[in-house]
Amino acid sequence: MNISVIYIVITSFILGISSGFIMHRSDFCIAGMFRDLFLFKSVSKLRSLILLISVSMALFEIARLFGFISIYPFPLLGSPSLANTVGGFIFGIGMVLAGGCVVGSLYKMGSGSVISAVACAGLVTGSGIYAEIHPIWAIAVAQTAFLKGKITLPQIFDITPLPVISVLSLISLFYFYGCFRSGMMTRITYADGSIQPWKAAILLSFIGLISLILIGMPLGITTAYAKTASFIESVFFSAHLDGLAFFKLEPLKYSQPITGMPLVGGPGPKMDAIAMIQFPLIFGIIIGSALSSLILKEFRIFAKAPLRQYLSAGIGGIIMGLASRMAPACNIWHLMGGLPILGIQSILFLIGLFPGAWLGSIILSRVVIK
Repeated sequence: MNISVIYIVITSFILGISSGFIMHRSDFCIAGMFRDLFLFKSVSKLRSLILLISVSMALFEIARLFGFISIYPFPLLGSPSLANTVGGFIFGIGMVLAGGCVVGSLYKMGSGSVISAVACAGLVTGSGIYAEIHPIWAIAVAQTAFLKGKITLPQIFDITPLPVISVLSLISLFYFYGCFRSGMMTRITYADGSIQPWKAAILLSFIGLISLILIGMPLGITTAYAKTASFIESVFFSAHLDGLAFFKLEPLKYSQPITGMPLVGGPGPKMDAIAMIQFPLIFGIIIGSALSSLILKEFRIFAKAPLRQYLSAGIGGIIMGLASRMAPACNIWHLMGGLPILGIQSILFLIGLFPGAWLGSIILSRVVIK
């Protein structure tokens, strides 16, 4: 195996283990953050997400200024479209119904949750369903696209990111200084080995930075769900697969910054760059969470839950899988990667995510948990 391939696989796997371990110890669930906001009017968990974005924003810009980031904006981010907001809205509904986002479902599954495994299966199914509607959706994306050639907010005004990032970082600094002084960032916990969410936010922001420097782009996993669907279809419905344009796409095209290796990949059934980067990351998150729960002697297979909760997880997963291709990409990619560099696609995704999570919370409270 090529030494560059080994480097990428090992790096992604280590980043995944670290992320899964930290998320399990802190119960860093983005779906739960939005759910609590709308069901319980609580912003305590959401503050940790805002901290993660703020710290990532400062770290990414510092790394860019010192030349540690050679690809800016990073691969797979493109010009904005109204599809980003629609995809974010649909994703928000699915995220809450599934009981975890694309990463939250993974780390919960790693600690033994069968319901989260159902959500992950739904993610693969939803990604496969998107392939059927891709030609129609691609037309909608093209017709609602705007600011072509502009990827980040500073690019719209043709300015360097530094002044905008500096102002936003200063505002964040004052805000979180007040939050820490008043004790709002500390969560009361009685679990052994737990990590405070604010500490997890900082650690995860550094993991995102390391991924950006060593791999060339931040954490992202949802194309791997679509790739899994394509592998399954290639076994059982190969003739049908050949007629799907979506699985022939190769949107990832760049040279890896450390090794210089050309990286090309897409959702199709190939062991390409997407497979090298995202599959080790996914397995790492699952294993990292499993290790954390085993060390704490908390690992157990949890399957006892009402049928409607399983249905909610499966349907939510399908909706997330579909929306992650429509947006395109998921909350982890946009919130931990695109938003810190003020990516316009990510801003539009977030605008849609809030009302989507609100609607998902209403459905959850009135239908699923009543």
